[in-house]
Amino acid sequence: MALVGTKKMFEMAMKNGYAIGAFNVNNMEITQGIVWAAAEEKAPLILQVSRGARSYASITYLKAIIDAAVRENPEIPIATHLDHGDSFETAKQFIDDGFTSVMIDASKLPFEENVKVTRRVVEYAHSQGVPVEAELGQLGGIEEDVVGVSADDISKFLTDPDQAVEFVEATGCDSLAVACGTSHGAYKFKSEPKLAFDVIEKISEKLPGFPLVMHGSSSVLKEFKDLINKYGGNMPDAMGVPEEAISKAAKMAICKVNIDTDLRMALTAKIRQVFAENPAEFDPRKYLGPGREAIREMVRHKLHVLGCAGKAAECS
Repeated sequence: MALVGTKKMFEMAMKNGYAIGAFNVNNMEITQGIVWAAAEEKAPLILQVSRGARSYASITYLKAIIDAAVRENPEIPIATHLDHGDSFETAKQFIDDGFTSVMIDASKLPFEENVKVTRRVVEYAHSQGVPVEAELGQLGGIEEDVVGVSADDISKFLTDPDQAVEFVEATGCDSLAVACGTSHGAYKFKSEPKLAFDVIEKISEKLPGFPLVMHGSSSVLKEFKDLINKYGGNMPDAMGVPEEAISKAAKMAICKVNIDTDLRMALTAKIRQVFAENPAEFDPRKYLGPGREAIREMVRHKLHVLGCAGKAAECS
């Protein structure tokens, strides 16, 4: 199967009450773990590339890795996505390079400027048949180059439902990342968060059938946090979004859920374990391999949390 866009994925997700997992890729092992899990679970998939990933590996290498994964797994629909594009030029580069979806994040700008920047990307992307994700409101936390608001201020920067309607109508974007109480990074919250489901519900009432996106949605799984800390790490206060909250949002208007931190933690936990149990190990295959398997199993689990396991055929 060739690469696909997100339009049909989101239509089916909205119709049948699930969300598509959007997983960030940084190298071969992470990509393989993600795609193998999706193939095993027969799930549609979004592979996305962030600014940090581009800085680390370059778009040339990342695209080659993704293209290889697509060729080797023709039975699952895979969309490729620019995550947190910061300019028209970046979005254009990804569109011209063959990515099937892009995000422009101008959410830190005043509303009118956000509309202007987003609209420019939408006009070019749509001329090439590529859908656009935009963002309105601000998340908390820090992840790579994405810096949000403080945990104490998250509630002050939630997406305004009325503004969301105005924004979508003015820009023509195809999906909207909303601030609903999630946060970037591993140290998201001081206590278990309560997502603003009322915000999601109000936006979906005002924009019926329109796909919403949830960023900052890693759960910071306890098994990996415990392994990291057991083998020399120091993550005592790491806390993420409860999986039951993610499942609930996926049954609403949330059609795409971004996951990155959980991938990093799975890989890091297994590498630390290998080094602790076998200090003489120096073969990268012997520690990256177990890390890849940890990612594979974690992603398989997440696909069930999102409800998209077994949904590949209807998204093709």
